[in-house]
Amino acid sequence: MEPAPTPAAPSTRQWRVPPALPALKLVGAAALVGLGLVFGDGDRVRLVLAGAVATGLAGWALRDLLAPVRLAVDPAGITVVRGFAGRRHLDWAAVEAITVDRRPRLGLSAEVLEIDAGESLHLFGRYDLDAPPGEVADALRAAHPGMPGSGQGIGV
Repeated sequence: MEPAPTPAAPSTRQWRVPPALPALKLVGAAALVGLGLVFGDGDRVRLVLAGAVATGLAGWALRDLLAPVRLAVDPAGITVVRGFAGRRHLDWAAVEAITVDRRPRLGLSAEVLEIDAGESLHLFGRYDLDAPPGEVADALRAAHPGMPGSGQGIGV
């Protein structure tokens, strides 16, 4: 007799930072240091300012490398990035609403995915998810269709 097939593992879906983004941030940090050296003209303030901004940009890139997955969903709930590189799992019971906020900014329309977990609000943009926030919101709602507050948010 053949063994019975094992049930498939519960489906998990993840959204992450685009792979090229951390590299682009690191190149930008190196360019800022280079520009600070070239155009600093011996002025320490310009060099320190360029170094500080480059350090911030490199730290931002480091976060993208340490915690590239910003959002994940499974049958038990949603896992979001917390702090610099930590994670927090939100059970479906803790999630009050999933909305997409669309607003015009500088002549362009910007979308932000908002996950309201009562005591915390988690915001994700296009470059956090490598997907349009509206599509991610639809996927999250489909993962738990009975979730309260699954309607569209303000600005939609």
